[in-house]
Amino acid sequence: MSRDRTGWMPGVLMILAGGMALAFAWWVERGLGITPCELCLLERWPWRILIVAGVAAAVLPGALRRVFLWCGVLLMLGSIGLAVCHAGVEWGWWPSPLPACHAPHVTGRTMAERLASMPVRPQKPCDWPTYLVPGVPVSMAVIGGLYALVVLVGLLGSLRSGQRQTRRIFR
Repeated sequence: MSRDRTGWMPGVLMILAGGMALAFAWWVERGLGITPCELCLLERWPWRILIVAGVAAAVLPGALRRVFLWCGVLLMLGSIGLAVCHAGVEWGWWPSPLPACHAPHVTGRTMAERLASMPVRPQKPCDWPTYLVPGVPVSMAVIGGLYALVVLVGLLGSLRSGQRQTRRIFR
């Protein structure tokens, strides 16, 4: 008999949370036509990995399930860290750690050489925040960080409730 009573539901919620985050980012990019910057693209990776960890947490039994739930906690901490980094870049507190977030470096003596050295797809600088609601100064990076915080609290709550249930069984 397994000691863990967390159940498969937190894994399913991890899958749904990751899917909703990626679907929202896809809608903003494709539906609203807003180009993401390099930090925005990097911020999607924890959510992709969260989906995989959620599948493992939903399928695996007992202690292995808890390992993947704790991986979800670490992924959400990483997502919050990326959101704080991105918000700091947007607010001008520090420069972007990614070289692609800066203005392109165009080289060449002739106009043809300069045009050839330009990037194929124009990139959005990371210090240009994207505000979805006009007049509300909450950028996509801040929204992503707040959402990751909510998911983190939910994961910690499910880990704690599973631990309480285990204690009740063994008393």
